[in-house]
Amino acid sequence: MTNTTIHPPQIRIPAVYMRGGTSKGVFFRLDDLPQAAQTPGPARDALLLRVIGSPDPYGKQIDGMGAGTSSTSKTVIVSKSDKADHDIDYLFGQVSIDKAFVDWSGNCGNLSAAVGAFAISAGLLDPARVPQDGMAVVRVWQANIGKTIIAHVPVTNGEVQETGDFELDGVTFPAAEVQLEFMDPAADEEGGGGAMFPTGQLIDDLEVPGIGTLKATMINAGIPTIFVDADAIGYTGVELQDAINGDVAALAMFETIRAHGALRMGLIRHLDEAVQRQHTPKVAFVAKPSSYIASSGKRVHAADIDLLVRALSMGKLHHAMMGTAAVAIGTAAAIPGTLVNLAAGGGALGAVRFGHPSGTLRVGAEAAQQNGQWRVTKAVMSRSARVLMEGWVRVPGV
Repeated sequence: MTNTTIHPPQIRIPAVYMRGGTSKGVFFRLDDLPQAAQTPGPARDALLLRVIGSPDPYGKQIDGMGAGTSSTSKTVIVSKSDKADHDIDYLFGQVSIDKAFVDWSGNCGNLSAAVGAFAISAGLLDPARVPQDGMAVVRVWQANIGKTIIAHVPVTNGEVQETGDFELDGVTFPAAEVQLEFMDPAADEEGGGGAMFPTGQLIDDLEVPGIGTLKATMINAGIPTIFVDADAIGYTGVELQDAINGDVAALAMFETIRAHGALRMGLIRHLDEAVQRQHTPKVAFVAKPSSYIASSGKRVHAADIDLLVRALSMGKLHHAMMGTAAVAIGTAAAIPGTLVNLAAGGGALGAVRFGHPSGTLRVGAEAAQQNGQWRVTKAVMSRSARVLMEGWVRVPGV
């Protein structure tokens, strides 16, 4: 008997697989996507889910470009910007690993380091703005959160320089340094994104059923983040991934904190909405400096850091630190009286170096009071990025 079933061929889409900071993602030019996926909606989400290999009940994303972690289940769409004083629009999609949805609610600070280089190589930047040798300044409109990022991308012989001697803890090999400026990173009521401190307080009493009342700093800067003290939840701040990610009860506790914090911050209206908003807010815990052995085996000395921070992303402890959470850390550290600021010793702090599971990271922020309200003009940090593979990504046709 002849098999008359018609199996549609795979379609192929131009794409670049890039590392940015401590994350990896699949990058697309908007115009290269299939027509139905060039606008937001179910068709776009379905395509990106299939590209990454989700939803995967095995949690491995074997049949896609993901790698079973929040740091590698990422997609980016870049296009020329029609906004004044901006070169490109950057849209980030955090793809759920085991569920069929893409979270568009926040930015990825790590992949922010790669969008400038991608734009230059993809011909999305005015050639007049790219020096033969020097630094290309790429003005990025972060479309998820409506903020500006300035990326300083090194250029050699008219092409993006990817190799160099800049070392970033959490990344094995050195590369070229890309400095990022997150302009006006905090939400503000005038901009329609709510307040930097949605509750109006630097420290709140956050009631979490089954856990207790926790002191929390809830801030919307870089990405909405809930900071709590490590000792209040039974930790020291020197934990590595294995200490938490294999503990089902601990992960459930953090998710409960996240859900109640999201409700308190006004990000959701009902607790059950938290499950459909995995990317934001983040939960992090802080502690005063202490020496520890990082995941690489390198010793981090208490004298070399200002505080300890551990953060969760997509329900798991991050292996290093999300770039957007680093912006939240730098912003909160710059404002006297937050839990982050107090863990770092208090007072006026223009920059902090914090310890994370893979090592350390320095982030700076410029903060000042205006009419009794704190305002942060920008947060600055350095990352690196490089192309891992380029060509076409293939997905089964529909």
